[in-house]
Parts: sequence; C-alpha cells; structure tokens
Amino acid sequence: MDSSILLTIQNQVAYISFNRPRKFNSFNREMAFALQKTLDDCIRNDEVRAIVLTGEGKAFCAGQDIQEITDPDQHPGFKQILEDHYNPIITRIRNIEKPVIAAVNGVAAGAGANIALACDIVVAIEQASFIQAFSKIGLIPDSAGTFFLPRLIGFQRASALAMLGDKVDAVEAERMGMIYKYFSAETYQAEVEQLAEKLAKMPTKALAYTKKALNKSFNNSLEDQLALESEYQIAAANTEDYEEGVSAFMEKREAKFKGH
Repeated sequence: MDSSILLTIQNQVAYISFNRPRKFNSFNREMAFALQKTLDDCIRNDEVRAIVLTGEGKAFCAGQDIQEITDPDQHPGFKQILEDHYNPIITRIRNIEKPVIAAVNGVAAGAGANIALACDIVVAIEQASFIQAFSKIGLIPDSAGTFFLPRLIGFQRASALAMLGDKVDAVEAERMGMIYKYFSAETYQAEVEQLAEKLAKMPTKALAYTKKALNKSFNNSLEDQLALESEYQIAAANTEDYEEGVSAFMEKREAKFKGH
C-alpha cells in the first residue's frame, strides 16, 4: 500500500488515514489512487463493517496538492484529476454498502472538505474547520461540493461559502447542519471509536439499504421514493439480522447482529 494512506482494522472498523502530514494531507496522484484501492479493499473485506476516514497530524485534508498542478512536468490536467482522482473517490464513498464516517481532526479544505461532506456521518474535533477554498485561486467547488453542500445547509449559505471561501469552524458547522457533531479535544478520539464501533455492530445490510435509499432521495419523486422504501424494506425483512432484531426485542435482550 502507498504510504500516503494508512489502514488499520480494529473491532470490525477500518480506520483509513491520510498520511501526508507535512503537506497537510493534500492529495497528489499517488494518494488518490491509494485511497481508491484502500476503499476497494474495505468493500471486499467482510471483516470490515464500518469505515472511518481521518488524517494524520494537524489537518484532515487540505485538498489538492498545489505543487502537483503548478509543476508543468507533474500536472496531469484538471480533466484527469477530476475524472481519475476525485470523482471515483466520491462515488466509492456513496456506493460502499457500509457506513463511512469522516472524522475531521483538523482543517478540511477544498476537495478535502467535500470528501468529508460526502460521507454518511461527519464528526469533527472542536478545533477543526471547513473551507471551500476554490474561489481563492479562481476555481469552482468540485468533488461534489456543489451537490452536497446546498443539500446540507441550504442554497444561500452554500452559495456564500462557495463564493467567499469563508472558514467555518466545527461549532458553526454543527449549528448549520454541515456536520453531525463536534467533540472536544479531550473526548474526540474516544467518541469517534465509540461511534464507529456502534455502527459496526448494527445490521449492516439494513444500513446499506438506508444509504441507498438516501442516495436515491435526492432525485426521486415522493411516489418513487415510497416504492423504493417498500422494495428495500422487504429486502431488509428477509435478512438474518432482522430475525435477530425481532427476537432480541421480544426476549428483552441486546441484539447481536452479524451483518447478514
């Protein structure tokens, strides 16, 4: 595995860390492909039932490594950067049939912020910040920033943040609905692990159907969404975890889901 991405599996949780701390975990070509491969490995690994994306050092991810796009010998061109590097990362995150948590441990800027916002649940340390930094260098938000941000915080706020490039701290991000929760520095690590391990013990297939239904809800009509819920609910009711959940409820005990 490329050293720019670290993978640790613990208690059925895959912890994927961006590992270019001296570059604030900014992406270059190698790191983008390494992340895609690591996500693919997690998809295939039945031991993994939840995924956490985080960063080493002080930053979560500062987005694109500017050196790569300013060096004429390295610059692959924006078409390749988006279509080969970032877009596949976003589609993997949204299509993985396992919950993906962004644990934002510091600044999340540009594509780094939008990769975080594409995850199923976003939590952050209190000192973290989110910046749509694109306009500061004459670019537009990519990595699905123009898709997820207005859906999370509304058109006006999304438009202002995308155009002005204002920094939003974790407290404000939680208040406006950009993220789920922020935690103090003292409790952050323990809270992330507790959340991830809780998800890993839940009915994995039901969570996957929930994720797919939420994905479809962005574009479906009410009637289409009701029909989809019916389809997925019937499928969920045919899982072993449903049987276990009902049995545990009737027997007044804690359910032991296996992800089947």
